[in-house]
This record gives sequence, C-alpha cells and structure tokens, in this order.
Amino acid sequence: MTEHDRGTHVAPLADHVDHLPPPISRMAKAAASLPALGYVAHPEKHLAKPVCALFGDEPFLKRQVLAELRKQVLGGEDGEFSYRSFIGEEIEDPRSVFDELGTVALFGGGRRLVVVNDADPFVTNNRATLESYVANPKPTGVLVLEVRTWPATTKLYKAVAEKGLSIDCGTPSSGEVMKWMRAWAEKEHRARFETGAAERLVEIIGPQMGRLDQEIAKLALLAGPPPSAMITLELVTANVGGWQVREIWDMIGAAASGNATAALVMLDRLVAAGQEPVGLLAMLASKLRPLAAATRAFEDAEAAGRRITPRQAVAESAAKVWPQMLDEADRNMKQLGRERTGQLYRWLLEADLAIKGSKSKGNGPRMVLEELILRLGKSTAAATP
Repeated sequence: MTEHDRGTHVAPLADHVDHLPPPISRMAKAAASLPALGYVAHPEKHLAKPVCALFGDEPFLKRQVLAELRKQVLGGEDGEFSYRSFIGEEIEDPRSVFDELGTVALFGGGRRLVVVNDADPFVTNNRATLESYVANPKPTGVLVLEVRTWPATTKLYKAVAEKGLSIDCGTPSSGEVMKWMRAWAEKEHRARFETGAAERLVEIIGPQMGRLDQEIAKLALLAGPPPSAMITLELVTANVGGWQVREIWDMIGAAASGNATAALVMLDRLVAAGQEPVGLLAMLASKLRPLAAATRAFEDAEAAGRRITPRQAVAESAAKVWPQMLDEADRNMKQLGRERTGQLYRWLLEADLAIKGSKSKGNGPRMVLEELILRLGKSTAAATP
C-alpha cells in the first residue's frame, strides 16, 4: 500500500502561492508543460485531463499536485472508492492499469483516478500502448503517470502535451523556493521571515521543499504566537541542522576572519563527525564570494576616482549580502585585506577543481580545505583595503 492509498493528508498549496507568477525560465524550457508552482496556485484553470504526467525530482511538489488532482477528479469522501495506485516496476500486465480506468466504482460518482507511482519503467516498457491510449482514452478515468524523467523529444510527451496535462515538478530555483517559503509561512503558520532568515534556511537545507516545510513548521512554533511570530536569522541558525551546521558557520567565520587555528580545529571535528569536504567547500565559498565581488567593486570605484569604504563596496557589489551580514562582511574584508580578497575567486576555483579532480581520493579533499584555510589565516597586519 502506498502513501496515497493510506490517505496521507497533504495541505494544499493553493492560496499559498497566489502571488507567484509561473516561472518563465521553466516555461521557456518546455512550453508544453506547466510549472507545478503555477498549477497549484490556480488548479481551477487547469482541469484534469484523461492522462496527466507529473515529472521532475521534487517529491513535495508532486504530492501537492496530486492532492489537487484527487480533489478535482474524486470530489468528496465517497470518491476515494474510485482511487487506485500502482508502483511502476511491480506492474506485470499493463492491462491491470487500463482495466481500472474503465471500471465504474460501486460507491461514489465521477471518474476513476489511477496513479502509477515511480512510473519510469512502466512508461519505458509500454510506450506504444500509452501513445495509443492517449489518442483514445477511456472517458471514465484519469491516468496519472508519476515519473522522474519526461523527455520532450518523445512521441508520448508530445501526445500528452496535446491532449493531456504535463506538470513540471522539478526543483525550482532558490529564488522561487524562497518566495514560496514566505507565502507558505504566512498563510499556513501565520509567521513571517525576517530579512535574510529565509535565505539562511535555504543555505542550510537546500531547496528541498519537503524538509523546508517541516523546518518552517518547527520555526513558526518557536517564533511565538501569531500574528506577530517572526522567524529570525538567529532562530534559524540556532535551531536548524544541529551542532554540525552551527559549527560549519563558526568555521567559516573563523577562516574568513583569518583565525586559521580555530578553523582547522573545527574542520577536524566536522570531518570526524562525517561532514563531506565537498559540502564544506560549498558553504565556505558562499561566504567568501561576496568578499571577492566587493573587492572588484572597490577597485572599480578607485579606477573611477571615487573613494568608498569596504562596507560600501560590499553593499554596492553584485553579491547578495543581507543587511544583518554587512558588519560581518566589513570586518572580514578589513581582516583579510585586498591582497587576499582579490585572490579569492582564484583560490576557490583551484580548490573546487582539486577537490573534484586531482585530489578527490583519500585525504585529498580535506587537504584542499586545510590549504585554503591556511591561505586565509596568514598574518593580516595592516591589511585593511
């Protein structure tokens, strides 16, 4: 029995993302598909078709889309008698799926809803049959294919695009996810994100919407009673990810401020606890790239005959540094000095290439991080730009 058979409740996304426009980049990529965030914002504009394909790598979005499809097709409680789900690789005879689509339930009205979860092998093995079915579907049922890949070059893709409904449930961009997070927190939990807090949460968790949903619910409770509940940057840092995440941020701060000894001690603890050097490098780079961008802004201002402070350079650069982080970035700029911040892009590129190439084996990745930390931690006397 699948999660859907058990009737797991999934809070609908509709009304939580009304302000989000359909992501233009995703629509341009596959004009015949509909972005999931756009669909769940206004499902009434996109009624279920005889064949629907949910494709992509974001399971949370797939659950939300399927919840809307179930509501449209099945209606009230009796409609659950008209629901059936399969696992793609467990289907021995495809006729069992099509027979379900043509069966009328003893209870409940309306159409049948048949969902094939993890349907990639089912699609691969029955592509021609599915193409024929899309051309002449049973009027009594709605078939939902939940797949990870859905190539736009296939006949089946084009057939569903013409007569069915294709919904792109791929992971949205970080910017799209953060817009959703703010709307979701306000409408679902009556809480708001402080500037920079949503960005920090995505940096820690990544754009994994299911985990973000759980963390938002937890943080909203910790933020206090609504409607004044505020999810702050400090609340996110202190309560998301446990001691290892906090140690990572402390290590980044120590390295960026030139304290190599403390950073190396923290690195040792993190590696011993199972943190991957590749992930640690990514987080370290997220802290150092704004300093590199600010250095370029500083040098461009000088070349134009304009004097600015390191803090102004950080604020004026193309890097995203939120107001709460300006003081810290200003301190790091002064501590490291222009000579070092001017080389950060090169150092980070060298570290990335080494950790994924020549030094990817054994203790190589850790040595790459140690070398980068030592470069940052050299004596910085009179280093202010």
